[in-house]
Amino acid sequence: MRGTAKSVAYEDLKRAILTMERQPGSPLEESELCDRYGLSRTPLREVLQLLSGEGYVTLQLNRGARVSDMTHYTLRDFFLAAPLIYSAILRLAAQNATPAQITELKDAQEAFRTALTSGDVTDRALTNDQFHRITGHMAGNSYLQASLDRLLIDHTRIAMTFFRPNSGAKEDRLELACRQHDEMIAAIENGDEERAAELALEHWALSRDQIELFVMPAGLEAPLGAPPKQKSA
Repeated sequence: MRGTAKSVAYEDLKRAILTMERQPGSPLEESELCDRYGLSRTPLREVLQLLSGEGYVTLQLNRGARVSDMTHYTLRDFFLAAPLIYSAILRLAAQNATPAQITELKDAQEAFRTALTSGDVTDRALTNDQFHRITGHMAGNSYLQASLDRLLIDHTRIAMTFFRPNSGAKEDRLELACRQHDEMIAAIENGDEERAAELALEHWALSRDQIELFVMPAGLEAPLGAPPKQKSA
């Protein structure tokens, strides 16, 4: 699909979904997308089918396509699965990573570090996403890879919230996340699978409270007022 209008549509829709430009659960109108990407309906539907298979899009019979949801049901599954998948991926990455993949991971980390400095929310979220997807390739397990890819869709969408300035994610926490990436690279390069798995859980714990804040934002602070006076009998 490389170099074609279909590949442009595929990559652009993925990016728009990850960056929340297209909101969870929002419809994907075929006529709008055909006009946008210069595609007829058949190749567009092939793109949507591919995105559906990867978890970005939901296809409904006779109701078209929509961006995959983020509901309290899906996020409950996310919280249960994330630490298990992330730790297993890092453990296998330490066992199986090739020198070329380690170089690729180091390049992704430099891009993430640059994004933290620039403060661009989209760059922060997407470079973090790329870093973790590379660890999935390192693991070399097709079952875990599919699970990681699906987790990272929601993780990256949520990251668009907590990578924003003044989102509650303090700069020292972002710096710690960056240092943890460095430590992950070192553990993988040294083949230290126990430390790699441990770091995955530490990294998850660092972002977990920010993710919970996305799910359950703090209540509004407002004066409640005086209670009404009770009438005498």
